[in-house]
Amino acid sequence: MRILKFGGTSVGSAARMRSVADLIQSSEPRIVVLSAMAGTTNSLVAIAKLLFEGEIQAATSQTEILRQHYMMVARELLPEPAIAEEAISQLGTCFKTIFGLMRQPLSASGERVILAQGELLSTLLFHRYLTAIRGQEAVLLPALEFMRLDANDEPDDAYIREHLTQQLAPHTAQALFITQGYICRNAKGDIDNLKRGGSDYSASLIGAAAGADEIQIWTDIDGLHNNDPRVVEGTYPIRELSFDEAAELAYFGAKILHPSSVLPARQYNIPVRLLNTMQPEAPGTLISSKTGSEAIKAVAAKDGLVAIKIKSSRMLLAHGFLRSVFEVFERYRTPIDMITTSEVAVSLTIDDATHLTEILAELRDFGSVEIDENQTIICLVGNLIQENHGSARLVFNALGDIPLRMISYGGSPNNISLLVNTADKMRTLKALNAGLFQRQIFHSDASDD
Repeated sequence: MRILKFGGTSVGSAARMRSVADLIQSSEPRIVVLSAMAGTTNSLVAIAKLLFEGEIQAATSQTEILRQHYMMVARELLPEPAIAEEAISQLGTCFKTIFGLMRQPLSASGERVILAQGELLSTLLFHRYLTAIRGQEAVLLPALEFMRLDANDEPDDAYIREHLTQQLAPHTAQALFITQGYICRNAKGDIDNLKRGGSDYSASLIGAAAGADEIQIWTDIDGLHNNDPRVVEGTYPIRELSFDEAAELAYFGAKILHPSSVLPARQYNIPVRLLNTMQPEAPGTLISSKTGSEAIKAVAAKDGLVAIKIKSSRMLLAHGFLRSVFEVFERYRTPIDMITTSEVAVSLTIDDATHLTEILAELRDFGSVEIDENQTIICLVGNLIQENHGSARLVFNALGDIPLRMISYGGSPNNISLLVNTADKMRTLKALNAGLFQRQIFHSDASDD
């Protein structure tokens, strides 16, 4: 069994859907997980926002524009008029759901119902194309029947495994299944989701539940790159990463992979392959339990950080001080990304400032508090388990005069983290690329001569 997930760009048009249909051809069992068509979730978010603001007429207009778009795609994808009209009627059920929610003030649960329609629309269209136009046998699996969150809003692994097995059981003779990413139900049974980018997570959870041999994440880029290609020229895809290395990169800003998607795959040792729908022959990136010998493989950046420094003479030799500080963040359910300590101060970062005012008020009971907003974590990932490469020296030589707010080194065998002002982010990424990866390429080329 293989799991193949395709993102919004990969299914963003009738032409792209036809290409995806070519890519999934195989005789082995496979579950295809689809995101909403590119742009759809953004449109649904905008519609929900208008409804929250009481702009019913504008929301109605935007929904009708989206409906017309899907009618156009359906007619292009399904050239036989009778088949196209039947599909449009089925798509209409999703739009009736949205229009129906406009009759009363929108609730948070209503918003989640609206957002779920994107994946329902894309899978309905794609499944109809496979069966009616290609004549291919395929089963449409409703993700809302097996994807579920527990009371802590975490995936309910046991429930997912049991109910996915139940959904697959009547179809033992079938090899191809289509289902939705991102959407699920919560512990109350209401429609919910795995947050933006959650289709990757869906694929990994489904792979773990199905005991898959491999999980494939198909996007519009040929694997996970060694640096941000939007900022740095000359980046290249990394061929192999360990689960831990990939998890670090995803958490600290690599956009190609959802931060949580590696965890179920790592737990069950299921390889994850990142592939490019626009260039399917490219080898992409393989994520597995293995790691290469390179000391530093890639750099990622995470924006939107707030740095907090608590300085207190009471910290000196005081056991329990850090625990008391951490309890403040725990009370406000605010994760800490990075931390450094000294005898009289502790500095840390958070990426969720929702409760910043309350947190700062409590922290001032411990001493003086300083904050720096608009900070960025630069994460360098690789095989640092046995640090005999002089990686730290290369990093700091590359950075030159770029000011560093914090440094975390040694807390993880796969990561060196640096905190810089966001205004210095681009300069930092380019400096590291020149000092680390271009140097590697130069030495590699020289050794080949």
